Amino acid sequence: MAEIQVMKNILGENDRVAAENQALFAEKNVYVINLMGSPGAGKTSVLEKTMEKLKDKLKMAVIEGDLFTSKDADRIEKHGVPVIQINTAGGCHLDAPMVQKVAQKLDLDDLDLLVVENVGNLVCPAEFAVGEDDKGVVLSITEGDDKKPMKYPLIFKESAIALLNKADLLPYCNFDMAAAKEDITTLHPGMDVIEVSCTKDQGLDAWCDWLLGRVAAKQKKGK
Repeated sequence: MAEIQVMKNILGENDRVAAENQALFAEKNVYVINLMGSPGAGKTSVLEKTMEKLKDKLKMAVIEGDLFTSKDADRIEKHGVPVIQINTAGGCHLDAPMVQKVAQKLDLDDLDLLVVENVGNLVCPAEFAVGEDDKGVVLSITEGDDKKPMKYPLIFKESAIALLNKADLLPYCNFDMAAAKEDITTLHPGMDVIEVSCTKDQGLDAWCDWLLGRVAAKQKKGK
């Protein structure tokens, strides 16, 4: 019982700070998405393509979460987008206080879109809100046809969109695309699911249009 109470207290404090973050982002009219997925799912590659396609349409920034290195942040920085690295020193997810601390270093008045790329993990990041408007999940088809959505249901239930990445490799992988989509929409009816390939530029326009729609809705609501 003590362990359950400790976890409840941790989540409660996190939710309190997440609400503060969300209020700040709403005041500044910044749309925030918390992008999650397994290590190697291709989150950073998707972000790089997103930066390329939206750099002339939106003012963007990225908060990068990783265990120890700044390799992903270095990749994003090459695209001329403000990026801040958070190293969790072994922690399996970002939390709201971490995001609150680094958000102070960003010029939120000059942003339309803030992407929080969470630590590679299909479990813990889904449990901790950071103040985002939406969560999104990237699932690589190279992870195999082993019912990932049903094995890790919370991340799909919590996310507004799922990107099934590396779709160009489908002929070479043991992955049932139709079954994966069915599992995802069973867990989260009405959820947006897009097949994407960063190497073949597949589905990325649809993903960027989705983001543009969310940003526009947030800004309209803030007027």
